[in-house]
Amino acid sequence: MGSRGQNPPQWNQTTLVDFILLGFSDIPDLQGFLFGVFLIMYTIILMGNSLIIIITKMDPSLQTPMYFFLGNFSSLEICYVSVTVPRLLIDLCSQNRNIPFLACAAQMYFFLVFGATECLLLTSMAYDRYVAICNPLLYPLLMNSRLCVQLAAGCWVSGVPVHIVLTYQIFSLPFCGSNQLNHFFCDIPPVLKLACGDTLLTETLVYVVAVLVVTVPFMLILGSYVRIIETILKLSSATGQAKAFSTCSSHLMVVALFFGSGLITYLRPKSSHSIGMDKFLSLFYTIVTPMFNPMIYCLRNKEVMVALRKFLLK
Repeated sequence: MGSRGQNPPQWNQTTLVDFILLGFSDIPDLQGFLFGVFLIMYTIILMGNSLIIIITKMDPSLQTPMYFFLGNFSSLEICYVSVTVPRLLIDLCSQNRNIPFLACAAQMYFFLVFGATECLLLTSMAYDRYVAICNPLLYPLLMNSRLCVQLAAGCWVSGVPVHIVLTYQIFSLPFCGSNQLNHFFCDIPPVLKLACGDTLLTETLVYVVAVLVVTVPFMLILGSYVRIIETILKLSSATGQAKAFSTCSSHLMVVALFFGSGLITYLRPKSSHSIGMDKFLSLFYTIVTPMFNPMIYCLRNKEVMVALRKFLLK
């Protein structure tokens, strides 16, 4: 196998070649069943997150930084799942699983950008809870509306330039073998498996970006929760401890689900990757976790539940 510099004609050819997303074609008897399951899950994600967006905008009692970030998070979840799930649904009921080269690159780019935005938003939400619990007297001053807007805007745009470079680097590789992607969307591991030539630089870049946008935010969140737990344990009242922890337990559950599957997928050694496990983990953080997030935030948050009842009873 040659390097990119030795095979320029292959790059010229692959810019016009489609990839084939194999998805779940290895279980043809379950295509209809999987279509129904994923359609229901996608509908739940859209409806659940749309409800959260509406009530956080309309209910006066939810006009706080925590719910401002929650509204942003729900908007992000809709964007995040809509990058992959509609295409998955189309492939499950279609014989044509081809995806153009540039469309595959675009899907990967938006998936990575929204994934990075989610990491940063969860970090901002952890900072909000840290200030609220560890510095309650300074909370209104520190978490003012201007800072909240700046943090949210930073979360949405910070991943854009980084992932332009990463996506360009990945799709600049020569693809001179099979064009069959054994996955249901254009994720990094299956695309790199199809590349020929030297992929060491690209794989190193992937790890560096993963550390920056996944590991660093995760460590910041862990640090925030160490301080939060220390502060809660110092409270003399058991009722006060329970109330303080209840305000961040939902966020902690979402962090565990999202970062757990993401870290396993992108930071484990290449030799330990298996097609079945990659698909399972991808389903978990692209569909399953976003479906549970609205339920977690609603069922474990009394203020959201009250606002939801008021909205539904109108």
